[in-house]
Amino acid sequence: MATPNTNQEKAGVWEKLKTLPKVVKEKVLGICRLSKEIAQDDPRRVIHSLKVGLAISLVSLFYYYQPLYENFGLSAMWAVMTVVVVFEYTVGATLGKGLNRTIATLVAGALGVAAHYLASLSGQTGEPILIGVFVFIQAAIASFIRFFPKVKARYDYGMLIFILTFSLISVSGFRDDEVLEMAHKRLSTIFIGGSACVMISIFVCPVWAGEEFHYSIAHKLEILADFLEAFVREYFKISQEGESIDNKEGDSTDNKSFLEGYKKVLNSKSSDDSMANFARWEPGHGKFKFHHPWDLYLKIGGLSRQCAYRMEALNAHLNSDIHGSPEMRCTIQELCSEMILECSKALKELGSSIRTMTRPSSSDTNVANAKAAVKSLKSLLQSSLWKETDLLSLIPEVTVASLLIDIVEFTENISDSVNELATLTKFDIEDTHKSPKTSQSPHCECAEPGPKTDNLQLVILVEESALALTDTEKSISDPHNIV
Repeated sequence: MATPNTNQEKAGVWEKLKTLPKVVKEKVLGICRLSKEIAQDDPRRVIHSLKVGLAISLVSLFYYYQPLYENFGLSAMWAVMTVVVVFEYTVGATLGKGLNRTIATLVAGALGVAAHYLASLSGQTGEPILIGVFVFIQAAIASFIRFFPKVKARYDYGMLIFILTFSLISVSGFRDDEVLEMAHKRLSTIFIGGSACVMISIFVCPVWAGEEFHYSIAHKLEILADFLEAFVREYFKISQEGESIDNKEGDSTDNKSFLEGYKKVLNSKSSDDSMANFARWEPGHGKFKFHHPWDLYLKIGGLSRQCAYRMEALNAHLNSDIHGSPEMRCTIQELCSEMILECSKALKELGSSIRTMTRPSSSDTNVANAKAAVKSLKSLLQSSLWKETDLLSLIPEVTVASLLIDIVEFTENISDSVNELATLTKFDIEDTHKSPKTSQSPHCECAEPGPKTDNLQLVILVEESALALTDTEKSISDPHNIV
């Protein structure tokens, strides 16, 4: 007889089987929704997937097409493997991997053939010993070189391929006398696969790592500016123009999203380093030359992260249960708000300057205003107003003021770095100044070259109005004419 527990287990299994189609359907729909979101977020990801499929299809012809297969044989599969390993999302990453793989294969292949030749001179007894010694030496030296910082950053993949290729060719050559032909076929197929990746990556809807890095740095500065605007609204309950505001539900939601944006900047170091590395591999394109100063972008990114660390502390203080003296907050409110809003304006303009590659016009003024507010705030904090106040109640507000002073300093450093970048890369100065002149040319030309004509026209209008007045109200018009 079946026990109650057995019946319950069978019923549970049956219920799971009944709900299985519904669970599978929900999973499939979830994957479809996620795929749609990823594709809509950046349609270039779909294009990249199609490019990879196209590259693999092209190099597969070396295996499917009989005349090509007769020339390369099974070595044609190295072309397919090269495409799978080398093809990356950006042009710089693809070029970096492709050149690393090709050069490493060429050098390692030549050294492997030379090692095989030297080992064969020692006879059948000494050949395996010498090959083993050569493999050990090159693997040990290459593995140690991989620890060098610059090699690790740019050539780590090439060192791995060097170790692999040298070992395969030198060891395989011990059993196969046609080692030179094998090395030639492998190098040829790898070159073909790498060339297909590079050509498709560059000429079919290219995604430039340098351009991505450029816009990401600009976006970081805009994120920091949004945080400062949100912070001044939340902390001092004032608007951008310095007026008091009442938090609405929509505004509070926007503020919270802006107040969390700094986290993207905090976690951006690894992506910045990789994008700068990939950008260095790319050829000149558009306004980005081959020797574009990517180190300055890294410097600006580092300064923006320093700002973000201070903003994290400000956000933690904003959410803290410990509150300082309300009188102290009211006293420093005006100067702190001025510092925050001026830094926000400066960061927004600097971000826009990088994005459009135009020299900033008023960021230096904003920074100067913020520094003037810092000087006044320091004088206020050093005054004798707080002698009779409990020091513990002043700590939260003084901490906020100190963090804001640091942010002003980093904003000034960011401004100097952006100005240096604008000088080195020759950001558009004349075009940006010419465009407003052309759009406002009627006003400028009338105001400067021919001011007398405008003044005469204005005088005539005033006199006509005065005459009209004298006809109707002579007693009022005479004083106006005198004036």
